[in-house]
Amino acid sequence: MAEGHRQRLRDRFLKYGIDSFTDEEIIELLLALGTPRKDCKAPAREAYRQFGSLAEVLEADTESLKKIKGIGPNNIFALKFIHEVARRFLKQRIKNKKNIGCAKDVVDYLCHWLSFREREYFVAIYIDAQNGVIDIEELFSGTANTSAVYPREVLRQALIRNATGLILAHNHPSGSTKPSRADIELTNTFVKACSLVGIRLLDHIIIAGPSDYLSFSEAGLIARAKGNIQDL
Repeated sequence: MAEGHRQRLRDRFLKYGIDSFTDEEIIELLLALGTPRKDCKAPAREAYRQFGSLAEVLEADTESLKKIKGIGPNNIFALKFIHEVARRFLKQRIKNKKNIGCAKDVVDYLCHWLSFREREYFVAIYIDAQNGVIDIEELFSGTANTSAVYPREVLRQALIRNATGLILAHNHPSGSTKPSRADIELTNTFVKACSLVGIRLLDHIIIAGPSDYLSFSEAGLIARAKGNIQDL
């Protein structure tokens, strides 16, 4: 009976795609990758009830998942493996992307990477002269409220890669997109430092959720900082 139900889900996916599925059904199929002969409908329903969305289930820690009846090591492996595959896919797609022009060109990857994290993480995206992505690197992590960011190290890595442009990003575990005074001061510091070594600071992006972000460039804060330098 479970196999017939699962086959119907597979057939529906092949015919109509992922948009025809609820989050709960997607979780069920992912769990089934770990235990293909077991009915995974009940544990999928419970996982969805506890965490509230597919994204939250994928980001859930191992110990929390183990507490759900019917979810074992093989199921957890399937969830984590698929999640990391998606993360690598997005990273490789970004690294192959040319003509990066705005936050929207990279924000899908950043939201996937940085959303739901309990600590603050700082990421640098290195850009070449044609606005293509050279590399993406997670440089620093901190507490739930702050990360220790060292502009000299970021610029050193940019120069090693022969980057001519830079996009900075970090997450706010609080869920707020509002930049703190420290965020603004850090951006101003990077604008000044980048100007000294001939690197363009294209943006600083705050990630606050699966689709919530603030672009310093879109908000005019990068241009304002560059204007302040010119006025000195």
